[in-house]
Amino acid sequence: MNSHAALQDVRVVEFAGLGPAPFAGMLFADMGADVIVIERVGAAGLPRDRADEHRGKRSIALDLKHPEACAVAWRLLESADALIEGFRPGVMERLGLGPAAVAARCPRLVYGRVTGWGQTGPLAQTAGHDINYVSLSGAMSIAGRPGEAPMIPATLVGDMGGGAMFLAFGVVCALLEARASGRGQVVDAAMVDGVAALSSLVHQRRSAQTWSDEPTRNFFLGTSPFYDVFECADGRYVSLGAIEPAFYAELLTRLGLDDVDPASQYKVEEWPALRARIAALLRSQPLAHWCECLEGSDACFAPVLTLTEAPQHPHLAARGTFVQVSGRTLPAPVPRLSRSGARAPKAGPRPGEHTDEVLAQFGFDAQRLRALGACG
Repeated sequence: MNSHAALQDVRVVEFAGLGPAPFAGMLFADMGADVIVIERVGAAGLPRDRADEHRGKRSIALDLKHPEACAVAWRLLESADALIEGFRPGVMERLGLGPAAVAARCPRLVYGRVTGWGQTGPLAQTAGHDINYVSLSGAMSIAGRPGEAPMIPATLVGDMGGGAMFLAFGVVCALLEARASGRGQVVDAAMVDGVAALSSLVHQRRSAQTWSDEPTRNFFLGTSPFYDVFECADGRYVSLGAIEPAFYAELLTRLGLDDVDPASQYKVEEWPALRARIAALLRSQPLAHWCECLEGSDACFAPVLTLTEAPQHPHLAARGTFVQVSGRTLPAPVPRLSRSGARAPKAGPRPGEHTDEVLAQFGFDAQRLRALGACG
């Protein structure tokens, strides 16, 4: 990790929540930003594993319904470059910390908001989760196999991809613009919007008529012999993704299917029979056999690993894709910058762990505020 972290001169105030906002805050902290999390008083009883998403941050516990605690929050915001929060629309406004109030006192501050449905629209005030945002955006429809209900990996597409990543990107864009204009702005990162954006390539292909909604004619949709997940003899799975002709030819050679003409790859009428043949072949040997035959080649192959196995894979181990943080195996900071790197990950704080430190830094008497019930 580089000692000169890319965002070491940026301060972010994060209002503690769940899912996308903490993950976005972690991205900023990994890149060196001073991220101060405002937890509610009494949060110390929350599960310890929440600390993983707060790695590299400082944590302060405040009762934002108390005027003295709000004075602390305002002092932090006045020193910050950005705020991030992930509450339902209206929550921050009811606390007196909505965008209009913050802009009046902190005109340069970037106000980052992430929600499922967005700050406006008919569904803005309704509850939802990752699976709902992916469904409404249309993206869920391309995740199913013929005759089966579509499903995607939990949290990855909506919460983290559509929500946290676009929140972080939006805040960085607004921070860069604020350097020139001297004015902050509100970033409205809706997960449903983000997932729709992530499906841009599919929309582009549909417009160009190179994407079919009919599974029997679309290799992405679980009907082709060269792009899918297949079972092995030991119940494990492998993935094939040989889309391009050269890679498909390599796959056929390594599978010993010399009688199959690579030039007929996209004759969809031949897919069912060849798919059944390849599925049976892969089911005849265990995972280790196919790894030996196919891994490291241009056949576009990978084993389907468990979350426990993945960090031990030679490629991911060589890249340091996962790191050890206080005895826990966690993904390393990304992306990698050639000169201004990331901060070495360390264990996340307990809720309120840095209350005294942060209060003292900003000129507040922690003992007095604690006696008033304003902080934890």
